[in-house]
Amino acid sequence: MGSILTQLQSLKALNKSGFAVLADPDKVAPADMQYLARLCNNAKVDYLFMGGSLLMAHQMELCIQRFKTESDIPVILFPGSPAQVTPYADALLYLSLISGRNAELLIGQHVVSAPQVKASGLEVISTGYMIIDGGVQTTVSYMSNAQPIPHDKPEIALCTAWAGELQGKHVIYMDAGSGARRPISAEMIHKVSSHIDIPLFVGGGILTPEKVYENCQAGANLIVVGNAIERDPLLIKDMAEATRESTSQQFKS
Repeated sequence: MGSILTQLQSLKALNKSGFAVLADPDKVAPADMQYLARLCNNAKVDYLFMGGSLLMAHQMELCIQRFKTESDIPVILFPGSPAQVTPYADALLYLSLISGRNAELLIGQHVVSAPQVKASGLEVISTGYMIIDGGVQTTVSYMSNAQPIPHDKPEIALCTAWAGELQGKHVIYMDAGSGARRPISAEMIHKVSSHIDIPLFVGGGILTPEKVYENCQAGANLIVVGNAIERDPLLIKDMAEATRESTSQQFKS
C-alpha cells in the first residue's frame, strides 16, 4: 500500500479528519496555481485534488507542475475520464460509481484506462464513488447519467457503502456534486462513517467552516471543498482550521 492510502487509513483509525482543496483545471489557470499553493501551505491543507467533469482546457499537467514548484502537499487526481491521468500527480482516485447503474462507470472506463494507469506509476486508491442528491442536477450527475441517492435515505447510502467496502474498495467518497444547493446531511455521514472500516470522503455543497466542522464531527475523514474556494480562496485557512478544531474537540470529549 502506498503512503497516501496509509495516511488516510490512519485518519480513520484515529477518528480524525483531513482537509483537501479541489481544483478544476477548467476553472483555474496555471498562473494561479502558485498562489493557490501558498494559500494551501499557510493553511496546512492535507491534499490537493485535481480534476473535473469535462476538462476542456487541457492544462491539468501544467497546473500540477506549477503547484508543485511552491508546495510539497500531495496532489491526488480526481478524474472525470480516463484522459485525466498524468504521472505528474502523486496518486489517483480510481473511481467506480457504485451508487449508479451505469456499467461504463462501474468497469467500462476502467478497462480502457488500465494500461495508462498501470504505466503511470501513480499510487492508485480504489474508490467507491457515491453521488448524493444535492437539490439540483449537477455536472457529475448529468455526465454520469446516474440517479443520485436521495438525501434523506441514509440507509441506502450505508448499504451502498457496505457493498463498496465488501468489494474491496480502499475508500468511500460521498459527493453531492459541484454546485450542490444542499450538502450531505450530518445524519447520513454519521450513519455511513460509523458502520464502515474504511475512510470516508465527503464533498459537495460545503460552503462554510461551520459545515466543515459539522461534517468532521459526524465522522467524515476527509473534507473536499472546491466551489466555495473558487469564489473565495481565503476560505481555505478557515476551513482547514475548522477541520483541525473538530479533531481537537473529538479528543477532548
